[in-house]
Amino acid sequence: QVQLVESGGGLVQPGGSLRLSCAASGFALHNYNIAWFRQAPGKEREGVSCISSRDGITAYVDSVKGRFTISRDNAKNTVYLQMNSLKPEDTAIYYCATVEVQFSSGNIISYRHSGSWGQGTQVTVSS
Repeated sequence: QVQLVESGGGLVQPGGSLRLSCAASGFALHNYNIAWFRQAPGKEREGVSCISSRDGITAYVDSVKGRFTISRDNAKNTVYLQMNSLKPEDTAIYYCATVEVQFSSGNIISYRHSGSWGQGTQVTVSS
């Protein structure tokens, strides 16, 4: 069964850090483009970061650039999202998913969710 399972969320104070994990079962993660999305209460789901299967090219939404880092451990079949300097506006349910990616000049210019959604992991940033 093809499945992605998110974990690592929790409650953290502003300025703190968390590392989210996206573990794959039933398929080899490194053959797929993977992205993290998040959905805050009352808001639409937005793409946060993406890593391509080709060369591990990465992309970030402007609001997390310099604070979040996406990475992949092929041996563990897992994609991570390291989140530093967390802000209250980062509070959301975070999901990972396979995505279709558009490249331009070697950079990711857009990505679109494909496949199914996991259950997500809640991240709450609050003092």
